[in-house]
Amino acid sequence: MGVRHTVTDSPVGSLTLVADGAALIGLYFDGHSRPPRVPVGPRDDSGFDDAITQLGEYFAGTRTRFSLELAPRGSAFELAVWEQLLKIPYGETRTYRQLAVALGDPGGAQAVGNANGWNPISIIVPCHRVVGADGRLTGYAGGLSRKRFLLSLEEPPAEDLGRLF
Repeated sequence: MGVRHTVTDSPVGSLTLVADGAALIGLYFDGHSRPPRVPVGPRDDSGFDDAITQLGEYFAGTRTRFSLELAPRGSAFELAVWEQLLKIPYGETRTYRQLAVALGDPGGAQAVGNANGWNPISIIVPCHRVVGADGRLTGYAGGLSRKRFLLSLEEPPAEDLGRLF
């Protein structure tokens, strides 16, 4: 089947999904600040149904983990960082330093940040869950408004105070 792409609508705008065979290798926003490193291939909408369904469930708030074959392309270090991103639970955040520590390099926060920025599979490999050391939202290839939206989507619902009285 080779490398191909499709485009789907979402609450954060159009998303371009890229696959090589059965594996997803990219998910990009309109206006993504980092261009794909791999040509996206011709548009071919076949074979993306499961990814589109799972993204729909995520945006509807009924899916907290994706179950898709992923094959991001990057350096060994980038792949290690992206693997750490997959370990961040839904609704939680980590700092760049926390990821660097998990990789065994407490001083490597800047390198982690760079690798995070090159994550080719946005949303599904949740780079939006990484924040600055002080908890502030920092760079995001899809833009900070999208990062803010995704993080707010994952916030637990406010406690129903009426049940407490």
